[in-house]
Amino acid sequence: MAQLDTEIGLLNDDILELMYLVKTQLEKGHKAFIDFDEDLAIDITINEKRVDALELKIDRDCENILALFNPVAVDLRFVIASFKINSDLERLGDHADSIAKYIMDFGEPIDEEIIKEMRIDEMFETAIQMMSHIFSAFISEDTQLARKVFAKDKILNEINRGISNVTARLINENGKQVEEYLYLFSIIRKLERVGDLLKNVAEEIIFYIEAKVLKHKKDKSENSSKEGDS
Repeated sequence: MAQLDTEIGLLNDDILELMYLVKTQLEKGHKAFIDFDEDLAIDITINEKRVDALELKIDRDCENILALFNPVAVDLRFVIASFKINSDLERLGDHADSIAKYIMDFGEPIDEEIIKEMRIDEMFETAIQMMSHIFSAFISEDTQLARKVFAKDKILNEINRGISNVTARLINENGKQVEEYLYLFSIIRKLERVGDLLKNVAEEIIFYIEAKVLKHKKDKSENSSKEGDS
């Protein structure tokens, strides 16, 4: 069905575009946080509208493909995976937007020692590495690359587990900066959730790609059997 192939190809391109947008949002968020760049944070909030618009388009396209073409096998798995990936990417965009708003609310740069102690820079870098793995895995259909996301997510979880004690200690040591510590605590929570969503996306990529590989192996096996029978 040539039209279905065309629609699947367009859907694939839109998912890639959304991945790129969200990846860029996270990278800008990291830079805005480290450099205390409020203009860049504002840019993130403006671009969130592009993320939302593309998410709605992908949702509609998935629904139309299911309704008009009744896809089966690998095509159906791809559309189902795209539905879920699309939702997770939109939520990733929301978290990037929320982080940008926190940055805009700070009012002044954050002390580098506090950033280091709370390991926020490390969290940003880890989340962006995960996003890069996702992006490349989707393009190259590489499930091994997608699986690298799981190990990275453990780093975010480990930082998040210890942050309550670190935040409490910092507040006890310097009560004048309570609001700042709580903002940073909130950013860490957002980045931990970013890791969970990226892990979800990795799982959907694996779901789709490995089914595709299995189908190709099955097709080749069937073709070989037919050739042997002839």
